[in-house]
Amino acid sequence: MQGGFHSFLRPYLRRHFHCIGLDRDGFDPRQLSSDSPVIVYANHPSWWDPLIAHFLNLQLFSPRQFYAPIDAVALKQYGVFEKLGFYGIDLTSTSGAAAFLKTSTAIVTAPATALWVTPEGRFCDVRDQSAVLMPGLAHLCAKLGSARVIPMSLEYAFWDERLPICAVRFGQPLDTSISPAVSSDDVQAADRGTRRDSKAEWNRLLTQRLRDNQGELAATVIARDPASLESLLLGRVGAGGLYDSMRRCKSWITRQSFRPEHGQRF
Repeated sequence: MQGGFHSFLRPYLRRHFHCIGLDRDGFDPRQLSSDSPVIVYANHPSWWDPLIAHFLNLQLFSPRQFYAPIDAVALKQYGVFEKLGFYGIDLTSTSGAAAFLKTSTAIVTAPATALWVTPEGRFCDVRDQSAVLMPGLAHLCAKLGSARVIPMSLEYAFWDERLPICAVRFGQPLDTSISPAVSSDDVQAADRGTRRDSKAEWNRLLTQRLRDNQGELAATVIARDPASLESLLLGRVGAGGLYDSMRRCKSWITRQSFRPEHGQRF
């Protein structure tokens, strides 16, 4: 069923996006060792995010199996997602949080897996960075022996074509076997007995890395330079329909090459 979904996913995204592009200045997850446990955590700007994550897992993390937590109520509405690596969670209760940690730990420590999470817990505009990350990811990082935790940022933007681009940037991975660094402002707190691998410190570090990565991606999107993105998927260009048919006909009559793109090519 997942193979069939992947066959559907690529043409579906191609119909709706001009390009899905990877920021060349960010971390390339294809550099990861194949046996490294992996968690990808990201901002959550759009309904498209789960589909984009599945596509990125296939393109950049293969052959790792995709897994992602999803609200248990939403999973009942979209039951097919359960066949695609999504698992229901209820973080409104203590038992739900415990189940999240148990299931997520089992996934991360299993071979050839990648866990994708959106710890903002709600849809957030890319310019709104006020959301406090939900504590589940920090709890998981403090509990795991060794895993690579990678911040990922997403932006959906209209450049020169009718369809939007999806810009993606990965930050440098964090290693859960290394305790979060204590800044100079935190030395006194550490001296008072604050653990260097505490969940609060992990949450602070995870938040900082994600927001910094979002800022770097925002600069790339604002610059509007196709050369800054590696194209992972190219979609439709031009106006389409009757207008492009007339343009194509005119090019044929005048013996000029037809170029449907409005702006620069990726």
